[in-house]
Amino acid sequence: MGIFASVADRNAIEAEAPWEDRQVARSIYGFLCRAAAAHGPRPALSFQLQSGPSDRSETLTWADLLRQTTQAANLFRSLGIGETDVVAVILPNTVETAVVLLGAMTAGIVNPVNPLLEPEQISAILRETKAKAVVTLRAFPKADVARKVAEAVRHAPTVRTVLEVDLNRYLSPPKSWIVPLIRPKNPVGHDAAVRDFTAELARQPADALTFADPLQDRVAAFFHTGGTTGMPKVAQHRVSGMVYNGWLGHKLLFRETDVVICPLPMFHVFAVYPVLMSMIASGGHVVFPTPAGYRGDGVLDNFWRLVERWKVTYMITVPTALSALMQRPINADISTLRGAFSGSAPLPVELYNRFEAATGVKIIEGYGLTECTCLVSVNPPEGIKKIGSVGIAFPYTHVRILHSDAGGHVIRECGIDEVGEICVSNPGVFEGSTYTEVDKNRNLFAEGLYLRTGDLGRLDADGYLFITGRAKDLIIRGGHNIDPAEIEEALMRHEAVAFVGAIGQPDSFAGELPCAYVELVAGKTVTPDDLLEFAREHIHERAAVPKHIEILKELPKTAVGKVFKPDLRRRAMTRVFDAALTEAGLAARVAAVTEDRKRGLVAQLMRTGPVDDADVARLMGEFASPWEWAA
Repeated sequence: MGIFASVADRNAIEAEAPWEDRQVARSIYGFLCRAAAAHGPRPALSFQLQSGPSDRSETLTWADLLRQTTQAANLFRSLGIGETDVVAVILPNTVETAVVLLGAMTAGIVNPVNPLLEPEQISAILRETKAKAVVTLRAFPKADVARKVAEAVRHAPTVRTVLEVDLNRYLSPPKSWIVPLIRPKNPVGHDAAVRDFTAELARQPADALTFADPLQDRVAAFFHTGGTTGMPKVAQHRVSGMVYNGWLGHKLLFRETDVVICPLPMFHVFAVYPVLMSMIASGGHVVFPTPAGYRGDGVLDNFWRLVERWKVTYMITVPTALSALMQRPINADISTLRGAFSGSAPLPVELYNRFEAATGVKIIEGYGLTECTCLVSVNPPEGIKKIGSVGIAFPYTHVRILHSDAGGHVIRECGIDEVGEICVSNPGVFEGSTYTEVDKNRNLFAEGLYLRTGDLGRLDADGYLFITGRAKDLIIRGGHNIDPAEIEEALMRHEAVAFVGAIGQPDSFAGELPCAYVELVAGKTVTPDDLLEFAREHIHERAAVPKHIEILKELPKTAVGKVFKPDLRRRAMTRVFDAALTEAGLAARVAAVTEDRKRGLVAQLMRTGPVDDADVARLMGEFASPWEWAA
């Protein structure tokens, strides 16, 4: 392990050797073989279907994981999956999920897909990636994944095989006896062959691959990304970027004696690269509690007891989960816990302080992107942790803060503490080919090398990176740029506020006006007027004070806990346009707000009575947002 406490330490690690000369694995299978050779009988991965601290669990050693990965890779190759063919994995967290991910990376290209997506979104991803095989759940009580995937495959003509994983094997009698009796019917309306994954896996050799394992760098994963900004795009990841993430984890932190609890989904890069790849590199042990992770029944209530059960040394988390955990008592021995890694969204200062006071454990906040094969920076575990910062760039990662034109041409580089666009170059960045869709890569790179992240940030005099917002999230009020983070951070200081999403709502005069949607801490009460008064007192920029604050029972969030702002924008557009139409006495209202690839969010209007279309067009023309009549 190397010391990583400062920029000087990072530079010293880089000075040891160029990245290209590092003796790292050149294939995912080779990476796993190294782990099995060094740590064969040690635990690699554990999973429990239910969240109780004494509930049944299953553990694979590193030798077990290698054998099953070998079988999975051989299975996929037997189904015609070559190096450039795609296996879509539409699964919650299970032991099989990790095995399938690694096996598909070895045989071809893996494409983890969020099983919470709707069928039309899943089918669009399957068509975009031209997936040949799909691995998903068999129909199971209280789960609709199998139904959604069957419908999605019906509209994805390249899919030839569907392999099903049955969760019933994780249950004990009498529950395991009951499931076959109440299993939902899942009529198949597609032409793909449907097979049992476990049975097919057992037919394959486990001692060696049936095909040559190529050592040249290649694309081995597709991850869909839309983040908080809308329609998914598909990013492609090379083996070198995956191994780089794992190498960082081992070089800078994890040892074979570490136990990491990861209640994040394996369709997200955070769980797959910084976690799973770091375990492969270090020989550590990762625990996945329940298929749904933090969303799983009882996981938050039992979390601290799970830490005690597994003697966890590091926890992987996101701000939404931390906030929920801080509303529960620490009812177990968590003395083994040395650190908590938080990512996916900025961490409010108050939440950071609350967690450290309650647990005695510091949160290590980092920054990563799907487009970078994840890792970019981290608050150094052995160095100064600056609250509100995502730390310093990792070894072999170069971060620049730039002002660029629309074509990616650099206008100038920002000075210390000057805000600009965060641009990144590292072994995880696939220059010129970040996305599968060629058009998405145009103007994406500054100087053809640095990925333009779309995030706004600054570097301080010590080299620490601070994220100040998303370029796409900027609220532009009459030409004045307002960072939504300023509004969100101010409202988060209120004791009753758990989460905030600030956006720009349409305005016929200013273009946009700031508004905020709030989710409250469980058991707390406050009115929108109270919050508006609080905002006036704590937001120093007068133009940034929200014109509208609305309290929701729960803010819309992505699977990893980011506030999903397109849904908030839809809500705001509907409210503002309906109010304007009503005030003008026009018999029309917003029927839906849809997303168009080129125009963004589009308001679709419907007539509620006789109305002059020209009057509606004049009124809606006062707003910058696109609209159309609903079909």
